[in-house]
Amino acid sequence: QVQLVESGGGLVQAGDSLRLSCAASGRTFSSYSMGWFRQAPGKEREFVATISWRGFTIYYADSVKGRFTISRDNAKNTVALQMNSLKPEDTAVYYCAARRQGVTNTASEYSYWGQGTQVTVSS
Repeated sequence: QVQLVESGGGLVQAGDSLRLSCAASGRTFSSYSMGWFRQAPGKEREFVATISWRGFTIYYADSVKGRFTISRDNAKNTVALQMNSLKPEDTAVYYCAARRQGVTNTASEYSYWGQGTQVTVSS
């Protein structure tokens, strides 16, 4: 069982940066693949980034590639999402997710989810 708590969201202007963090409970965090997803009002939840349990495999959505960076610190049970050059279309609730198997960009394949943190980017 893993419990996830996101933090770091806020209101920023276009071009600014934000760093989201996800703190995980449980002693087996290092064995989980982690993902970040987001959901804008009226839209489906979409994949943002994922990282394997040792951090060797990373995938990004095309819409964030080159601007966002996912990382993890297994010693601290945290996964982060560094978001640079933010755009208004990045506005959404961002969710952290975990699964015991390998990386995937499919939300339904993640077993554990955080409560989300709001990111709002003004133009």
